[in-house]
Amino acid sequence: MLVWPGSPVLGATWDGAGTNFGLFSEVAERVELCLFDEDGTETRVELMEVDGFIWHAYLPGISPGQHYGYRVHGPWDAGRGLLCSPAKLLLDPYAQTIEGQVTWSPAVFAYQLSRPGRRDNADSAPYVPRSVVVNPYFDWGNDRRLRQPWPQSVLYEVHVAGLTRRHPGIPEPIRGTYAAVAHPVMIEHYQRLGVTAVVLMPVQHFLDSAALVEVGLSEYWGYSTIGYFAPERRYASVPGHQVREFKAMVLSLHQAGMEVILDIDFSATAEFAPGSPMFCFRGIDAAAYYLGDDADPAGLNVRHPSVTRLVMDALRYWATDMNVDGFRLASMPAIAASASSIDGLHALFTIMRQDPVLGQVKLLADGWDAGSGGYQVDNFPPLWAEQNRGFYEWTRNLWRPGIIEFRTSHLRMTGSPDRYDPLGPLDRPTSPANYIASHNGFTLADLVAYNDKHNEANGQGNTDGPDNERSWNSGVEGPTDDALINRLRSQRIRGLLATLFLAQGTPLLQAGDELGRTQAGNNNAWCQDNELTWLDWENADHVLIGYVAALIRLRQAHPLLGHGATRSALGAPALTVPDSACLDQHGKRVSEAAAASSAFQLFFNGRPMTADQWDVGQPVDNDLLILVNAGGLDDEFTLPPGEYALSWEVTFDTSDVPRTAGVTLLPTQSVAMQAHSMTVLMSQRDEERNHG
Repeated sequence: MLVWPGSPVLGATWDGAGTNFGLFSEVAERVELCLFDEDGTETRVELMEVDGFIWHAYLPGISPGQHYGYRVHGPWDAGRGLLCSPAKLLLDPYAQTIEGQVTWSPAVFAYQLSRPGRRDNADSAPYVPRSVVVNPYFDWGNDRRLRQPWPQSVLYEVHVAGLTRRHPGIPEPIRGTYAAVAHPVMIEHYQRLGVTAVVLMPVQHFLDSAALVEVGLSEYWGYSTIGYFAPERRYASVPGHQVREFKAMVLSLHQAGMEVILDIDFSATAEFAPGSPMFCFRGIDAAAYYLGDDADPAGLNVRHPSVTRLVMDALRYWATDMNVDGFRLASMPAIAASASSIDGLHALFTIMRQDPVLGQVKLLADGWDAGSGGYQVDNFPPLWAEQNRGFYEWTRNLWRPGIIEFRTSHLRMTGSPDRYDPLGPLDRPTSPANYIASHNGFTLADLVAYNDKHNEANGQGNTDGPDNERSWNSGVEGPTDDALINRLRSQRIRGLLATLFLAQGTPLLQAGDELGRTQAGNNNAWCQDNELTWLDWENADHVLIGYVAALIRLRQAHPLLGHGATRSALGAPALTVPDSACLDQHGKRVSEAAAASSAFQLFFNGRPMTADQWDVGQPVDNDLLILVNAGGLDDEFTLPPGEYALSWEVTFDTSDVPRTAGVTLLPTQSVAMQAHSMTVLMSQRDEERNHG
């Protein structure tokens, strides 16, 4: 076999005549490239060249489809994080395709299971997945990222498999795959709803842990990553074609006007498991790749230049080679554990902001901190959006028994300017992504049907998952035939959804919540790859689908709803007619010291103001008045006086017997509000109105 020196380029790069291989390791003393024939026969090629700790070689004639791995020779000192073990076949961290799952043999562990700390010398090759050389060429035509502004975006969180596994309109062989995500039936659904972007839960190659396999479960969410460049093979309708199929999905979605945002978690890997399994990073250079000690690694070590490079290279790969439009980066606090705080000064965030590629894509932060088991919010740098945990908590509290401070309601409905402000300090994220449900927690239907979590199927004695969902079961725990309770649940769901889509900021809808999807009270279904989590299309609530579509159309017809960060919520100077105002049910502006209530009115000024006033860039729109009666009793509201508008027109109503659209209402008029309902009024345009 011919072996040429090649170049210090990481990964396996095919150029049409051969393949260049490159692997980073500071601790290695020798590195062997292992090539596998179709029958599994292994051929080892020693990499003789090393530049900047990148071991490399070029092999003429090696083409796409070639399976390979590495064996790293070097020191073994577990106390110092030196775990070189040539008995272990290791994945290429830059592999763009990975084939196979792990077989949980004792040979896959770094240590002898019966003697912790002692190196295990059994060959792991028969039991671990392998990297594959990829043909990178794909005809993208004139495809490009869509660059939809945050204020005009409506996000739709999707699990690739769960979305279509039970969809009767999709051919069975492709259900649960990338191809199904972009099937015409699904594109029709996205377009009917009006969503503009799919947020794909992790699609990077992940592994099922030994503990899950032992009890007949599997990793469903996909956060047990082992290949940050490789699309997950189980989501490909044709084995081995996952890269091409993923690209075809992105192309089809772009052609339909849909952006693609990937959920990636760099905080942990599939090697974070009891017994210290060794698949990739641990055997290549554990001390460089991981924080913490080997027994309890605390995250990827982004302080190390080569690990920072891995993160940046992976993101750039998905943005350039795979043409995705952005990223939701999970557990970012854990990634930033090497800094004293999560702020714009952290090296990784600074590099991302300055990067010519990543500076042009959507960046959405999930504030979950895997290290502390809690959330860190409004700690991310400018140009980022952040999942608005404050909105999540406020909305859930609003639509269950209790009262809410007027100021909190004003802030959360106006883009949370206390946390996100495009005109504010330079050390805060720019935009909020509002949400009321996501994969982690109750579905929307379960939020109104359960007080308590029911995670028994996870096999952990119902001790896993969040304990406080801020939910209310409406009077009965779980399913019921009681018509009044089911009516109440439907009413509250409509109110929750209306709050989501009528609040300023970018809405994020969990796929299936528009169908009435339930997980039977399981709020931590990370290991349930079955009908509990798969969307049930045959029993979908088509009335609810139409309701969500109508809400999104209303939102898109009023650009001020995407504007966000109105200054009046922060106590801006008093204006005759402010950019936004929170009023009590009697139509009077509330003060900072006003009592709390679940009944209020929210005014949005749709007109631009003069240059010496606030929010110069606010879009021209009709004024909106949103009446909210989230409490359990019918009530009477009084519309505000004529300086807000001389007349109002009913635009939307969430009552189970909604008001007739187009009906005109006048200032100070009394309006009957059903319990657990919202009404949206639009001003009749009055050009003579004084704006301050």
